[in-house]
Amino acid sequence: MITIKDMADMLGISTTTVSNVIHGKTSEVSQKTVDRVEKLLKEYDYVPNNSARSLSQKCSKIIGVSIKGRKGQYDNIMADPFFSVLLGAIEAEIRRRGYFMMIYTSDDIQELIRNVLTWNVDGLILLGILHDDFVKIRSRYKNPIVLIDSYAPRDIMNYVNVGLEDEKGAYEMTLHLLERGHRRIAFLADNMEGVDYTRYIGHQRALAKYGIKADSKDLLIIQRGVTEMEASMEELYYMSRNYTAFMCCSDYWAVLLMSYFSDRGIRIPEDLSFTGFDDVLISRIIRPALTTVHQDPIRRGELAVDTLIKMIQGEEIPDWDVKLPVELVIRDSVKRIGSYGGCGEDRDAGVK
Repeated sequence: MITIKDMADMLGISTTTVSNVIHGKTSEVSQKTVDRVEKLLKEYDYVPNNSARSLSQKCSKIIGVSIKGRKGQYDNIMADPFFSVLLGAIEAEIRRRGYFMMIYTSDDIQELIRNVLTWNVDGLILLGILHDDFVKIRSRYKNPIVLIDSYAPRDIMNYVNVGLEDEKGAYEMTLHLLERGHRRIAFLADNMEGVDYTRYIGHQRALAKYGIKADSKDLLIIQRGVTEMEASMEELYYMSRNYTAFMCCSDYWAVLLMSYFSDRGIRIPEDLSFTGFDDVLISRIIRPALTTVHQDPIRRGELAVDTLIKMIQGEEIPDWDVKLPVELVIRDSVKRIGSYGGCGEDRDAGVK
């Protein structure tokens, strides 16, 4: 393959001039010379060697993105609509800033660490990382790191996190249900760590405002593993007769259960109300349209990338823990009922 030196010799100019044209730095190069270099590049179908350039500049221009799942949780984490939108935003911003993205997902933290350490990346964006996981990664990886949705204790280890007003969003959604007469509310999550736990705290706080003590039996954990999910949803279907509303920690679960219950004769919201969290596309497509908590995953992805690049470039980061705002989106999946909610008894006979 032709080299920059070969082209410089052929054109009778310096290698610096050829390199500047290749990388768009043409302010001090005559248009005639630019045209000559570009003609030669086209003639030889020249492709820059980014690896060699990275070595010479002591940076790779690559940002690593790693997602830590939980065992048995996903067959394909990219199928989750929230992650797909967020990762798309991260990739687009990384590319816009002139970097490249490498991605790795695993439910095994040691496997994730081993692979991350083999990458020549300038920095990392980590998703789904709990405190113990972060300590293990930070002890081995010394370049800049930005976390998304971390609730690691700040006093144990410094980090930069791009998060969300999770507690506030769940608090306001629970108040919305209570104001519409619901008292028998199931809180549905697939774990009690990090984001989901914080949302549950907001849920409890809203119940307390109405003088209602949260009961552990109303905290429903759905099993996400492929083999366990069907049995879990069947169990939730039978338990649904005890409630007038399901408050779900994500739109994904809300939409999945709405479809599952509807197929078994439960009318939504006439028999059972649903709320979600995230406001992804499926919340607007499902019928009835889902009442949910809106967040902006595109803004989160852009902010995570911007923060990491500033860290890579040695800039001071004034805010170590950003909490982006949320807002309620009221649609059609919540029914207004009496003060204590009576529609659950009305449908008991119809649940098989």
